[in-house]
Formats: sequence, C-alpha cells, structure tokens
Amino acid sequence: MYEPSPELKKLEAEKAEAEQQLMREQHKYQRLCNREQYYKKRERTARAHRLITRGAAVESVSPLVTVLGEVEFFSLVDRIFSMPEVKGMVMEAVNAHNAAEQSGGD
Repeated sequence: MYEPSPELKKLEAEKAEAEQQLMREQHKYQRLCNREQYYKKRERTARAHRLITRGAAVESVSPLVTVLGEVEFFSLVDRIFSMPEVKGMVMEAVNAHNAAEQSGGD
C-alpha cells in the first residue's frame, strides 16, 4: 500500500487550513455585506418615514392641497419656499435647531 510522504501530508494539511481560512474570510465578508445592507435599509426606512410624516403634516395644515396634482403641488411648494419671508422663517428654525443641538437640548 502507498504511504504518502511527510511532505505531502504537510502540504495537504496546509491546504485544508487555507481552505478553512478562506471559508472563515468569506463568511466574515458576507456578514459585513449583510450589515451594510441593514444600515442602508434602516436609512431608507427612516427617510421614507420622515417624508411621509412631513407630507401628512402639510396636508393636515392645508387640506386643500390634496386636490392638487404632483406638478401643481411641487410648483406651489417651490413658490412658497421662494418667498423671502418664508426663507427667513426656515433659516430661523434651522438656527434655533442648531443652537438647541449645540447646547445639548433637543
């Protein structure tokens, strides 16, 4: 019966270890990919929630906008946010938010 040489046994052991290391690294890579997808999905979900709640807020303040089409609605919003007084109010709100955030409040 043929007995493999010690060098061949050593090489086979190294090969088996290398294959196991490759499998560990592939598994690690897959876990990192899964984590990346999880965070991206969470960001998209948070954005979708924010857009929906803000759109609902607009409709609750001005229910008449529900009859407008998408183009009409965006045109109206564009006109509103182009007004100097509205720009000023938005800037005041952002500044107040930033000041509260810097002071540790919310």
